Amino acid sequence: MPIEELERLTVTWSPPPGAFDASPAGRFAARHGIPGPGALVERALADPAWYWAAAVEDVGIPWMRPYGAVVDTARGVEHPEFFVGGRLNWADFAVDRWVREGRGSAPAIRWEGEDGATRALDYSELAEQVNRAAGALRGAGVGRGDVVALLLPMVPEAVVAVLAAARIGAIALPLFSGYGPQAVRARLEDAGARALVTCDAFPRRGRPVPLKRVADEAARGLAGLRTVLVVDRLGSGNPLVPGRDVDWAAALAAAEPVTAAEPMAGFDPCLLLYTSGSTGRPKGCVHTHAGLPLKIAIEARHGLGVDETSAVLWLTDMGWVMGSYVVAAALGNGGTAVLFEGVPDWPAPDRLWDVAERLRATVLGVSPTVVRALMAHGDGWPDRHALADLRAIGSTGEPWNVEPWLWCAEHVGKGRAPVVNISGGTEIGGSLLCGATWLPAKPTSFPGPPLGVRVDVVDESGRSVRGEVGELVVRSVWPGMTRGFWRDEERYLASYWRRFPGVWHHGDLAYVDADGFWYVLGRSDDTIKVAGKRLGPAEVESLLVADGRVVEAAAVGVPDEVKGEVLVCFVVLHPGVEPAAAAEALHAVVTAALGRALAPRAVHVVDALPKTRNGKVLRRVARASYLGVPPGDLSSLEDAGVLTRWPRSVVTRTG
Repeated sequence: MPIEELERLTVTWSPPPGAFDASPAGRFAARHGIPGPGALVERALADPAWYWAAAVEDVGIPWMRPYGAVVDTARGVEHPEFFVGGRLNWADFAVDRWVREGRGSAPAIRWEGEDGATRALDYSELAEQVNRAAGALRGAGVGRGDVVALLLPMVPEAVVAVLAAARIGAIALPLFSGYGPQAVRARLEDAGARALVTCDAFPRRGRPVPLKRVADEAARGLAGLRTVLVVDRLGSGNPLVPGRDVDWAAALAAAEPVTAAEPMAGFDPCLLLYTSGSTGRPKGCVHTHAGLPLKIAIEARHGLGVDETSAVLWLTDMGWVMGSYVVAAALGNGGTAVLFEGVPDWPAPDRLWDVAERLRATVLGVSPTVVRALMAHGDGWPDRHALADLRAIGSTGEPWNVEPWLWCAEHVGKGRAPVVNISGGTEIGGSLLCGATWLPAKPTSFPGPPLGVRVDVVDESGRSVRGEVGELVVRSVWPGMTRGFWRDEERYLASYWRRFPGVWHHGDLAYVDADGFWYVLGRSDDTIKVAGKRLGPAEVESLLVADGRVVEAAAVGVPDEVKGEVLVCFVVLHPGVEPAAAAEALHAVVTAALGRALAPRAVHVVDALPKTRNGKVLRRVARASYLGVPPGDLSSLEDAGVLTRWPRSVVTRTG
């Protein structure tokens, strides 16, 4: 959106009188003698260490051993240690403590499958399953520091597996259930996964997705993968591989429950989440027991108002960071994690609104892509659902457009539940910009950073700017930030710390308007974001170049009205290869490897790619040519006439 249009936006939602005082953030402020929302923001910004200590106490984190200093940056701001000397465990503070506190019968999980199947677990039942799953993993030889992958849809077993791994000091690796075998294998191999939890199949738009088949192909020949636990979701009867595969239910029934969670240091890893950058293989973001689970519990409590009365439903997959967000936000505050396995518009366009209403969601998380798609079906579908329990609509994944934001606020929020924007990333373990139920909102905007995080917008020299587009950076450390990339220290430092030494460079373009509202305008690098799911172009290009027909390739993201961005690929073929047939076959190759959710819009055959003199492909030039917009500086282009030789069919519109 042009900047002049952003500056014309006005506040369209203001919290009702008393909203702050009644919120968990307001109650927290009152206990500390802080008079109002502005004073709370200022206090947390002025003294982040005070805020993190006070917030941990507010959430009620039970320490197995008390911590000393809140934060230690002796190893540099790139590697802070939070809650130094303390011991805790994510499974303990997400599940066990509620049973100890007499809330074992409180609802922990409500689940609905696409086929209408339902299940519910209270905290005592969840604790029993986590303890037994931890015993099954331990019995399979999984121990402290080992990686346990899970390739599952949004089913209760996904939550159980993540927390069971944490319970014994292992590291959970959730994988997107829509990935193809090659994408799954790359992550299993990079992580050195010792165990995998998957299921036979799950329904998607009325048809079974054979997930076990994907897992089998991905795991073939991986020597380090010793055990595969198989959940019987649809009763498909997939044969178990002798000596490797174990039925989930049978394993839990035979296991010796792990009744005491392993005491872990705050910096010990519990979660490995892969995300893609603009270059190289996928990045494994390492998150810790006192990191992402703790930061999200705090952020959800003080921003979205999540407490023990809340039920959090986020339309996501366990393989994306928002799957972990639901677990951390809901269970970390003693609330209910609401899991929905299906898609939002099947078998009818109101399926999501219907599930949210029946399962009494108080927080509903969506992406702009989902809203744009459901908006196309008309106002009547959400209007038939009162959504009386809804208190907030969370939104993340990509920038909004104004019209869908307003539509969501009116027809889903009913003018009562605010749209609370969240922008962060897999590396962040929470958000860098975040709304709150007790702060006003302009369409598509953020009122500012979350409490206790010093975020800024800077120009190319690192100078703070307002009223102009700049780079989003962070000038402080925070619980939740990745401990680094899995076995790749230099890449972590190069990705976030080299551009502005001592300052986290996030790679998003941002803008702060005259009223102090913040806007995220998209990525400043080549990362592709399809419906909020980040995809590195190098990962796609590697798939294409691995095909014997392809000499070289480029992958870019282009705007899409529904998904925000879609993938478009350009390939140079070996002589004698028939272009039309090759393009069709390569489209199938990418789709099979990455999954249909990340399938390219098109694969275009071209004579050559725009490259610099040292051989670097200029993706921005390829993207600009495809869109018919000015390509910018071409001084580094090796062959200035390369784009004039592209087929006219490649260019979607002229500018």
